[in-house]
Amino acid sequence: MGVQSIDDKVISRIYGHQRGWALSKNDFLDIAGDAAIRKALSRLEAKGTIRRVLRGVYDYPRMSALLKEPMGPDLDELASALARKSGWRIQPSENTALNLLGISTQVPVQSVYLSDGPGKSYAIGNRQLVFKKRSLKESGFKLPESELVVQAMKALGKERISARVCQKLAEKWTPAIWQKILRDTKTAPAWVCDVIRNIAKEKAS
Repeated sequence: MGVQSIDDKVISRIYGHQRGWALSKNDFLDIAGDAAIRKALSRLEAKGTIRRVLRGVYDYPRMSALLKEPMGPDLDELASALARKSGWRIQPSENTALNLLGISTQVPVQSVYLSDGPGKSYAIGNRQLVFKKRSLKESGFKLPESELVVQAMKALGKERISARVCQKLAEKWTPAIWQKILRDTKTAPAWVCDVIRNIAKEKAS
């Protein structure tokens, strides 16, 4: 396989994702060997197609429509890329889940994830990406959306699930995704299941 064909396959996979996607060589090892992928990513960085964010981790940068320049990295995408690269299981902390779903409008200084890997902290500009070591139990959820919703609801608590919160959650995904979340979260606390059922029913109507 020639240099150009490796680069083409790597670029094609990158372009298949939305801007903001974070990646490492591990995401391309089905295309070519370790050394060839490292060189391909280095060439794409030199061209400005991707940006090196951390050692061995890059992103396909989001662009500011107003300023016409790259925006800061998406920390949730970086967390996922690091987890894939290192073989960790992760889940957002309750407060991070609130932020990812737009329920909390504060821009956090830290994005915190629970991980079955080692505890680590990465400085990303003026923010921090933090992994806290936990013995993660199997949640039983197949979808990352399910994990996110349940964590966010647990952070708020039953008494703080308002109509505004439900509206914010409802806007996040399509009716089809909400139906999948509903089927996926049968093992969640009963009050969480009730909220999800109401949102899914509202979206379907």
